[in-house]
Amino acid sequence: MFFSVVIPTYNRLPILQKCLFALENQEFDHNIITDYEIIVVDDGSIDRTLSWIAEEKTSLPHVKILTQNHKGAGSARNLGVENAVGNWIIFIDSDLVVTPSFLQAHSQALIKAQEKENSDKIFTYGAVINTCNFDNPTSEPYKITDFSAAYFATGNVAIAKKWLLEAGLFDTMFNQYGWEDLELGVRLKKLGLKLIKCPEAVGYHWHPPFNLQQIPQLIEKEIERGKMGVLFYQKHPTYEVRMMIQMTWIHKLLWGILSLGGTLNENTMKPLLQWLINQGKPQLALEVARIFLNWYNVKGVYSAYNQNE
Repeated sequence: MFFSVVIPTYNRLPILQKCLFALENQEFDHNIITDYEIIVVDDGSIDRTLSWIAEEKTSLPHVKILTQNHKGAGSARNLGVENAVGNWIIFIDSDLVVTPSFLQAHSQALIKAQEKENSDKIFTYGAVINTCNFDNPTSEPYKITDFSAAYFATGNVAIAKKWLLEAGLFDTMFNQYGWEDLELGVRLKKLGLKLIKCPEAVGYHWHPPFNLQQIPQLIEKEIERGKMGVLFYQKHPTYEVRMMIQMTWIHKLLWGILSLGGTLNENTMKPLLQWLINQGKPQLALEVARIFLNWYNVKGVYSAYNQNE
């Protein structure tokens, strides 16, 4: 196996540094993995990403850098795949820090699955553990909120390059936040690819601790996710997709009730959220904020759908 690890990035240099050094520190069986490359696709960053990678060239021997104007993660991943040498692609995000056995775990799971299924129509999905600990992200324990039921998500996934090309890569019409990876997953499922869980391939997804200043951006993301969700449904008008994007009466009723019809919002919940943050529980505060963030998402979905209709 030759792995090409494809990483889109945009103005994330501090955590990207940890991401790349972790990938350079891999321990694996050379009889299974012949070699690997790390393809960083810079999506128009205006920080020191490009100059830092150039300066650290000797410390990052596996890194290949590609650049494009700011077009979004889907377009960046496509560019990475098109230029990849490897026969197997691993997608991670630039804020993910992996363990030393990361590549080995994916390779073992892929080989075992191919032998069992007698087919290479498989892909492995590793564990993603969310953390706010920048200094030592890999010390974070697994939490119930880290569980994902997604079929195909680009946070930590390994798949044969040929199946990505046959499916048609990422749809660049998804030019705002959300759904481009799950939409590709629908096409991969139609090709008959099987998801293989690989919890041994662990990545720690870092994000800054939640604070109230993040709320406007989080709300905007939920509105964008609603718009892109409608695009997803237009491409695949199934009940399964409606459930995924929360465009059902169930979700409308659920989040309408939980938010008291929008009465529980960023303004009315501000004191509680700030109290939780002051208690050293920013992650719990974020989960509580999901009450109104999901309501914004549901409203965004229906607003975009009605406009298109």
